[in-house]
Amino acid sequence: MRISYIRLLAASHRVAAHLPSCLLAVVLLASCRKDLCYDHDSHSAGVKVNVVAEWELEWERPYDLKWPESWPVHWPYKYDDFRPKAAEGIRAIVYPEAGSHSEGNLPREGGRFYMPEGTHDLMFYNNDTEYIVFSDITHLASASATTRTVTRSSLPVLHSGERTVNQPDQLYGSFRKGYTARLTLETVNLPVQMRPLTYTYYIRYRFEAGLQYVALARGALAGMAESVYLMDGHTGDNAATVLFDASLTDWGIEARMNAFGVPNHSADYYTRADGSSARYTLNLEVRLKNGKMLNYNFDVTDQLNAQPRGGVIQVTGVEVSDEDGKEGSGGFDVSVDGWGEWVDIPLPLK
Repeated sequence: MRISYIRLLAASHRVAAHLPSCLLAVVLLASCRKDLCYDHDSHSAGVKVNVVAEWELEWERPYDLKWPESWPVHWPYKYDDFRPKAAEGIRAIVYPEAGSHSEGNLPREGGRFYMPEGTHDLMFYNNDTEYIVFSDITHLASASATTRTVTRSSLPVLHSGERTVNQPDQLYGSFRKGYTARLTLETVNLPVQMRPLTYTYYIRYRFEAGLQYVALARGALAGMAESVYLMDGHTGDNAATVLFDASLTDWGIEARMNAFGVPNHSADYYTRADGSSARYTLNLEVRLKNGKMLNYNFDVTDQLNAQPRGGVIQVTGVEVSDEDGKEGSGGFDVSVDGWGEWVDIPLPLK
């Protein structure tokens, strides 16, 4: 009669005290079933894919302006100071030829990626964002990212009908079409390059006069892309106004703003904007030390057409008159946030 694993193990314990150590080892080894001791994953064929992630840490696409070569040495930042960091982790999605998609998470360097045998489309993006809203992830062609609505009561209407939004987090993405996963005995490395889907604009407002009256500053950029498509990085048709904070310097006001770039931009990362009838308006809102608020608007269309994905936006000749700066008693407390709260309105997930 066949002796079960449990009974044999129990018997081994009963006789353990009466057996020499070498004989006891034989008994215990005999009690181990082969299928419990054998490492099937290491010794049998399976889909063994190891993602090896590389991060492209670019904050803008140079195009004709070639900022890496022409960066002014007197600016307070170096070009490389704007480079983003690699994300904390990766969301990996498998889209099989037939059946529903599946998702998994990987550390920033990659790792074992489980998928069934067969040919699949693969999509990757970082999973550590806070303000990004993802839509239609189950449908590869329409999977996109946007950001959340915010309101600012003091902001004048820059472009009629545009949603005002928060800056997007740093977003990366990668896509692999038609990857064939085969059964193998050895692990297969899959290189994945995570490329930026959001870019940085370094914004400089240079003052001609009256900077000494300014206590606080913030801004907005109208006409920017409201969304980006994860599959190939092209931006959607709709435009949005991106809100951002700014800081004072000894020459004016500066800000860093993240964006998806300009709307309706090609999936080709290295093409320029098409120079269409789209307009881009840069706003500056300042709070003076006497509590008075001033708004300035600038047409930056030419600069955005030349820099559809990140770059430097500059305006000059900003002034605060003595009349505005000296008006009233000057009782505004710069240590108090007199701006009021931005109201975050989460968008419904599609």
